[in-house]
Amino acid sequence: MNEGESVVARRRRVAGWVRDQAGSDLVVLPELWTTGAFAYEEFGSEAEPLEGPTYEAMAEAASDAGVWLHAGSVPERDPDGSLYNTSLVFSPSGALAAAYRKIHRFGFDKGEAVLMGAGDELVTVRLPHTVLGVATCYDLRFPELFRGLVDAGAETLVVPAGWPERRRSHWTLLAQARAVENQAFVLACGTAGTHAGVPQAGHSIVVDPWGEVLAEAGPGEQVLTVDFDPTTVAGTRERFPALKDRVLGLDRPRR
Repeated sequence: MNEGESVVARRRRVAGWVRDQAGSDLVVLPELWTTGAFAYEEFGSEAEPLEGPTYEAMAEAASDAGVWLHAGSVPERDPDGSLYNTSLVFSPSGALAAAYRKIHRFGFDKGEAVLMGAGDELVTVRLPHTVLGVATCYDLRFPELFRGLVDAGAETLVVPAGWPERRRSHWTLLAQARAVENQAFVLACGTAGTHAGVPQAGHSIVVDPWGEVLAEAGPGEQVLTVDFDPTTVAGTRERFPALKDRVLGLDRPRR
């Protein structure tokens, strides 16, 4: 989604989009869509408590549509005053199924890296037909996080992002790499337009466990609808059991 409107107006518009997806199983939104991932000066002023207005709007929209909703992430203000880049996942009843505080903060000692705290917990969510592994944007560059999610049972890896256009080739490459090495589906949802003067990559992408791109959005604002069968992950891992041959990082002797 593009910038250029108030947070209140954007929240209302996005809730309408979610309601329009009634009949879908899962809806995914991008990272920090209320402010823009590079709008550092807005993080403090627009930060919300976990159960703030975005939480309430997305919970209601998920319930109205009857969908699982990964509501992207919001700038969360903890009761102690700390800020976090926090993803919210809602069930079709509108209940909060999970919250994930982004572990790897971008900025190299600037921006998000100094303004927001780091999460320290891996998060998975069990859906009726798959287990989601939750990550956010810059996390995509750290394969050990995704291997940890797979070890926790993840079969579908969901990555909302505010990825810049100048590194779009990395976005596609890394999404495919995380899918192949973990034999999992990857749903990577990116922002469009320009945020705080930084052109965004767009190009949300869905990749299957073999690294094949099932669908890819363009550079502009759009809703990408994709049909896939997450139960095929188990068959892929059985037919090509590469994960069973892991040696490093495991508490077991080498074969």
